[in-house]
Amino acid sequence: MTQPPPPPPNQPPDPQGGFGAPTPPPQQQPEPGYGYPQQPPQQPDQSYGYPQQQPDQSYGYPQQPDQGQGYGYPQQPPAPPQQQPYGYPTAPQQQPYGGYQQPAQPPYGYPTQPQPSYDGYQQPAPAPAAGGGKKLSAQLQIIIAAAVAVVLIVGAGIWYANSGSGDGPGEEAKGTAGTSQGTGGTGGTGGSGGSNGLGGGGKEKAPASTQAKMAFTVGQPKVPDLTDVSGSWITDKAYVKTGVTSIVAYDLDKGTVLWTLPLTGQVCGASRHQTADHKVPILFEAKKRVAPRYYQTCTEVGMVDLNTGKLLWSTSVTGGSAGDQKARFSEVTLSGKTVAAGGTDGGAAFDIANGNPRWKPQADKQNCYDLGYGGGEGLVAVRKCGSYKSQYVMIQNLDPMTGAPLSQFKMPTGVEYASVISTKPLVVAADVGDSAGDGSGISDFFSIDEKTGKLKAKITADADQYAARCRSTRVESCSQALVGNGRLYVPTEEHEGASGEYGDETNEIIAFDLATGRTVPEKADAGDKYTLVPLRMDGGDLIAYKAPPYDKGGRIVSINGGTMKETLLLENPGDRTIRDAETSFSLNGSELAYSDGRFFLSGTMVSKEDSTSNYKKYLIVSFGVAR
Repeated sequence: MTQPPPPPPNQPPDPQGGFGAPTPPPQQQPEPGYGYPQQPPQQPDQSYGYPQQQPDQSYGYPQQPDQGQGYGYPQQPPAPPQQQPYGYPTAPQQQPYGGYQQPAQPPYGYPTQPQPSYDGYQQPAPAPAAGGGKKLSAQLQIIIAAAVAVVLIVGAGIWYANSGSGDGPGEEAKGTAGTSQGTGGTGGTGGSGGSNGLGGGGKEKAPASTQAKMAFTVGQPKVPDLTDVSGSWITDKAYVKTGVTSIVAYDLDKGTVLWTLPLTGQVCGASRHQTADHKVPILFEAKKRVAPRYYQTCTEVGMVDLNTGKLLWSTSVTGGSAGDQKARFSEVTLSGKTVAAGGTDGGAAFDIANGNPRWKPQADKQNCYDLGYGGGEGLVAVRKCGSYKSQYVMIQNLDPMTGAPLSQFKMPTGVEYASVISTKPLVVAADVGDSAGDGSGISDFFSIDEKTGKLKAKITADADQYAARCRSTRVESCSQALVGNGRLYVPTEEHEGASGEYGDETNEIIAFDLATGRTVPEKADAGDKYTLVPLRMDGGDLIAYKAPPYDKGGRIVSINGGTMKETLLLENPGDRTIRDAETSFSLNGSELAYSDGRFFLSGTMVSKEDSTSNYKKYLIVSFGVAR
């Protein structure tokens, strides 16, 4: 759809919803949920460059440049650039277009300065040095300046020596951190264990032997064309995976089929969340696909008991843009006692026990509809509003029982879709103005107070730097981004390792403070020739997969969320045949899951069999340690 042209690189866009403070606090008058009296439509956003009498101080409004205050010390005039050591914060570079300054960005793991929020709130600067406001003598200023310079130089040298980012300034520049937020995990606060009071409390412990064996494999089903088979879950007894027109449970260790649930049509959506007693909502088609038209609408919502393989209930609704026809859905989730499904026809919610509707898609005078929902600890709607040429996206924290908005945040101009990484704390990803340019669906992360709807921090995710991914048109589809311990954890893109040898690529997992947007000093290094992929939170720890080099098997590690130190949980065989099966899955197009010494890889898309190919394709590959 047509959107206003994006601003030049690193420039604040249009002050109306662009890079600056947001529109007046929306949480005071949240837009109603479906079934609630509608409010008068909001004034649509002005087009790019349209003159305004009173700029609304929204996301993108130029802020006053940082006055250079450091961590507790008044800053002295910066040394010439050529004299500053690696890692030393450089002076902001003056940019055109009104003198807006883009702060220089430090290397991986180096704390960044706080950024202003979009509601105009400036993050508090560090407290100045003690002195009651009295001026220091010239001699004392010289002594302090010299001491600070020594500390910075030594500190930068220590960081660089231990960064593992490669040789030379070019490699370090490649690893600069973002500015001031699984399957993306919903995270949560962790237990004790880290030196900073974070991390620990995870259930996964290292077994007596971490050496794993291949447990079982399942071949891909035969399909007439490219088919989505997203959806997989682990229970106490089974690994459950969606098929084409069925859901199948496999024994955790042997892979034998425990039960099969046939459906009326193809599975077209599945929640990544399940209840404590292993029930999960799915979407499926009302009829089977037949040639030559391999397509049916995705209208049926159902609840599956993963313990028994029973379809507990199924239903559909009408309304919204579908009118008297069944509403079409593209994704489904759950939160508490509510199942929520969304799509371009609007959103609906159902009682988790019996499928009775809580709310349905409705015609909206403001041209708004719930595109989809993020579930887990809370229920968050991504709502699209406005006419074709002036659409905008709202993030609404909902009451799961009624759908009433509890708070809301208006995304900046240039956002067509948004993805929810976590509902509590609320963290959202979006591609602002299609600026990511790498297909990741992420240019920025937004840390939002779910109670008030105010923005706490924004992190710019440089496409050349970070490896998290979201399917831009799906609300709950992000991978390689986790939230826990009040932090956002994301992996960096692969880069050359320390040895510089062929095939020696590695990466790190970096953490950002959700309150300030700053990177924290701790980071996890994959090590030479391995690539870290965060899978989920485990208490205050991260469970991560280390994709292997050409001559070894992959590993599963637990990473302390505070210290970022890793513990090996499982290591796969390095045998070539086994390794080929393991590496046949794409890191960005597969479902990776680990629990209690078992590791599963499964596909999300299957294609028509190629009779000329010598490579075997798998739906599932499983590994496990000796028990």
